[in-house]
Amino acid sequence: MNLKVLLPFHIFAEKSGVSRIVAETREGSFGLLPHRLDCVAALTPGILIFETAAEGEVYVAVDEGVLVKIGPDVLVSVRRALGGKNLDKLRDAVEQEFLTLDEREQSVRSVMAKLEAGFLRRFASFQHE
Repeated sequence: MNLKVLLPFHIFAEKSGVSRIVAETREGSFGLLPHRLDCVAALTPGILIFETAAEGEVYVAVDEGVLVKIGPDVLVSVRRALGGKNLDKLRDAVEQEFLTLDEREQSVRSVMAKLEAGFLRRFASFQHE
């Protein structure tokens, strides 16, 4: 299979000769082998595993996203990704990168929540008139 991991602004990984892929969804993890039927899956934050003859088993921590398999091509589109072969180091990197929101992201979420609340209040007042 040919695997391509896409981030919003660049290609994170592009591998050919992938023999298997394991991804995580809300329903649990599932595996892809080369002759599996085409499919689409919504991914949850977790570990994407793929295996090639040259590299062996490779782990990629991914944020939520989408996996699409069409023939031999598998496209994974996610917001963030970190790769590695050591799960302990990858776990530490995930905690630092994915699980802690920086101040800017928290302030943007706060502003968006206020805008949504204001919109809903105004929308409700129009319905009462």
